[in-house]
Amino acid sequence: MELHSGDVAVVTGAASGIGLALAERFARAGMHVVAADVDDAALAAVAPALAAHGVDVLTQTVDVRDAAAVDGLATATLERFGAVHVVCNNAGVSSRADPWAGPLEVWRWVLDVNVLGVVHGVRAFLPHLFAGGRGHIVNTASMAGLAPGVGAPYDASKHAVVALTEDLYLDLQAQLAPVGVSVLCPGWVRTNIVDADRNWPAEHGEVPERSVVTAAIEHHFRRAIAEGMTPAEVADRVAAAIGEDRFWVLPDPEWLEVAADRWDTIRAGANPARPDQIPGLPPTSRLFEDILASLTGPPADPPADPPADPPADPA
Repeated sequence: MELHSGDVAVVTGAASGIGLALAERFARAGMHVVAADVDDAALAAVAPALAAHGVDVLTQTVDVRDAAAVDGLATATLERFGAVHVVCNNAGVSSRADPWAGPLEVWRWVLDVNVLGVVHGVRAFLPHLFAGGRGHIVNTASMAGLAPGVGAPYDASKHAVVALTEDLYLDLQAQLAPVGVSVLCPGWVRTNIVDADRNWPAEHGEVPERSVVTAAIEHHFRRAIAEGMTPAEVADRVAAAIGEDRFWVLPDPEWLEVAADRWDTIRAGANPARPDQIPGLPPTSRLFEDILASLTGPPADPPADPPADPPADPA
């Protein structure tokens, strides 16, 4: 679908990272922007820069876990602009807590935002895209949705986003619908995803502690993210995919090799194994060494030599 000046784009998770880059990319194209985020202060801070492109900007604080709130976002969009053309269900979170020994609320939070947030966005806006006669939906997943290994709740949620988005694409194709669908699966991108627990819901109590494994290797993940693709580059790839009506948005070819190797393993019926090297990270053997060192603690000091026998008393 060709993006036109005056079209309307909705982006969730728009106050930072990929979401903000998408909002900026659409604004530069002359599109009006509906920017939604759970962080109202951050959202208010970015709104003037978006409006500086000479477009109309609507900001709305939305928790995508709440279906009624996302429905309200759709209503506000139609009331303000009368139409919608692009919907980017981009809001996402991750957790540094232990998925197996930490609080169950971690799973609820990650799945509610990353999976049901996407479902709520599709359900709220799809009728309006149909009514407008043209439109495109972009759901943000991750390469973790094609090759697990980042963390169980996050990996599971992103696998779900890939699957539901592919089903959505096939369903709309069968209906000859005038709505395109893309799934975005980035690798390392310079975002604040590692610190997503800054938006941990108050109703879930205290922010969970980091797992021992996370504490041991988090610095490697932070470095990989800091050296990753810029959000603006990802946004350009998304805009190109919309223009080409292309389903897969896969910005990082190195990660594709990891996913392909995984599927070769599946085809062979072999048991899962971590790759020897994950793009952007040290060798897996080094990660295991760091984790083991964290679990066992620093090596103990060698025992001191026993004291020498005191000299014999003179006879």
